[in-house]
Amino acid sequence: MKQSFKAGVASLLAAALIGAGPVLAEEKGGDKPAAEAKSDISLPPLPADKSVKQTMVLGGKTLSYTATVGSLPVRDGKGKVIADVVFTAYTLDGAAPGTKRPVTFAFNGGPGAASVYLNLGAIGPKRVQFGAAGDAPSDSPALIDNPASWLDFTDLVFIDPVGTGYSRSLVDLETTKKTFFGVDSDVAYLSRVVFDWLVKNGRMASPKYVTGESYGGFRAPRITYALQTEYGVGVSGVVMVSPFLDAKAEVGGDFSPMPWITSLPSMAAAELERQGKPIGAQAMAPIEAFARGDMVVDLLKGSSDEAAFNDLVTHVATYTGLDPRLVRTMGGRIDSQTYLRERRRAEGKIGSWYDSNVVADDPFPWSADRRSGDPILDSIIAPTTSAYVDFATRVVGWKAEGRYNALSGEVGENWEKNWFSSAESVTAFRKAVAADPKMKVLVVHGYGDLSCPYFVSRLVIDQMPKAAAGRVRLSVYPGGHMFYSRPDSGAAFRKDVAALFEAK
Repeated sequence: MKQSFKAGVASLLAAALIGAGPVLAEEKGGDKPAAEAKSDISLPPLPADKSVKQTMVLGGKTLSYTATVGSLPVRDGKGKVIADVVFTAYTLDGAAPGTKRPVTFAFNGGPGAASVYLNLGAIGPKRVQFGAAGDAPSDSPALIDNPASWLDFTDLVFIDPVGTGYSRSLVDLETTKKTFFGVDSDVAYLSRVVFDWLVKNGRMASPKYVTGESYGGFRAPRITYALQTEYGVGVSGVVMVSPFLDAKAEVGGDFSPMPWITSLPSMAAAELERQGKPIGAQAMAPIEAFARGDMVVDLLKGSSDEAAFNDLVTHVATYTGLDPRLVRTMGGRIDSQTYLRERRRAEGKIGSWYDSNVVADDPFPWSADRRSGDPILDSIIAPTTSAYVDFATRVVGWKAEGRYNALSGEVGENWEKNWFSSAESVTAFRKAVAADPKMKVLVVHGYGDLSCPYFVSRLVIDQMPKAAAGRVRLSVYPGGHMFYSRPDSGAAFRKDVAALFEAK
């Protein structure tokens, strides 16, 4: 998930150790260089890779698979180990390495999020409930079979970037920041980790897919392009889940209409759902038409054109459910935090940036500014952390010293400065699609997500060259950033992904 730097959503966790470097990785347990230099930080070694046999029922069929928790070393240019990256892999039994069975590499976002949200929430063989209305941190973190899992048509490898999960840096903070905590360096070492896992597990001949959520969706096309052009690894398909693609579209400038037109449809979808009305392409069509048509014109004309200004205020107030007086005062420019603060202020509630219809009691309802955490972020850390740690340590038997970071505030705090105002992944997206005429892309969103509005992706895809037609698809489902927490949306998501894989 993408933490809110733009909106000032507070970091909820501090990470333990954070990591570094673009990379050379060897198979764990292999021969090490005789003159290998010691790491800067002395820590107990991580356990050897550990596997356990498991079963699940999916679509009425019992699947037998192997779950593995392990790690890959990250080396600098001199061969020194500078970090350990931990992965969780699920491979279907009976599908020998090197066959045509696909393998998918999954990343979450942040920066600073472990892959546990996609793993135990969206596509792994087991899931724990989180991210929906009514979920609480004290709910039992029991894992159950995931009816929306992809395991029947692809093996799955979930990768935790340095500083997240149990992945860790072995060098000092300044070196870590330079070599891991930047937009480009992040993609560089994670691409190499994918390559190393393929070599280690004999899967270079398998069809390969990349998926990522939020900032992981930002990573996905960049990692794909790096694999294509730097590592000689072809990627058959990419799935971007609630992706953050273009900071400029979300931040804009003083006169840019982009932030307002891209966020309005998500606010409108949330209002439709709040009123109990259906959400879908038909309901959203007139709203999207206004956002990319008259709204742009009205915003650029400004308040000096009274008719245009009144049209803007009327439409925005109607679509968002906000008081027209507030909309007029703000010039029709409603940012997501104002919407969350004001839409339910009278109820004493505050909505989540990730799904505004997931709400919590506002501890300071009379404060001019929001002083609470995010309802979803506050509720997902406990179940995901507890569920994964129990799975890795008790079920798999992989026991590492140190804490597990489902969402690391320290990674975010030490990330490359000012990245949010200019980072974009659209260029890599377009290049990766152009580089392989057979590669397919599925971009998916929840209608009500204010953190990564679906309309940004709609506009990006609509601007793709005609050669990409039919290979790049956008699907939007009821829900927010983690729409898959809703059973119906999770099922629809699985169906669309299976079509991408051409799986029965």
